[in-house]
Amino acid sequence: MQALKPHLYTVPDGAGAGVPQLRGGRCSCGYVFFPMQTYGCEVCGRTGEALQPALLSGQGALVASARVLLHANKDRTPPFVVVSVKLADGPVVRTLLAQDTAERLTVGQPVQACLVEVGRTETGDAIVDLRFSPKH
Repeated sequence: MQALKPHLYTVPDGAGAGVPQLRGGRCSCGYVFFPMQTYGCEVCGRTGEALQPALLSGQGALVASARVLLHANKDRTPPFVVVSVKLADGPVVRTLLAQDTAERLTVGQPVQACLVEVGRTETGDAIVDLRFSPKH
């Protein structure tokens, strides 16, 4: 499968295979962020070698969700669910739920990263995107 944004995640081999890890970063002050960037730490302002790449767990907890029923962008067909997820490693990310649901989601509910096919290339290869789904 080809990845829409492969620089944002990786899928580990072996134990835990199939659950993507996010490519984030960690500052020498201890602050963890996603995605990886080199502009400077949001907490202490350090740059350069103080900011190191770090793989972040694809596990987290739901912070907020909103079901979108009408969207101006014709490339994104509603309904879909936008979620904010607090990763186990610290940062909060905003993303989409893997599948639309009218079911009420609970704050604190465990979720995990997954890859969802969102299209095909001209040559027929799958294009995938990082999403989250409720953990059962």
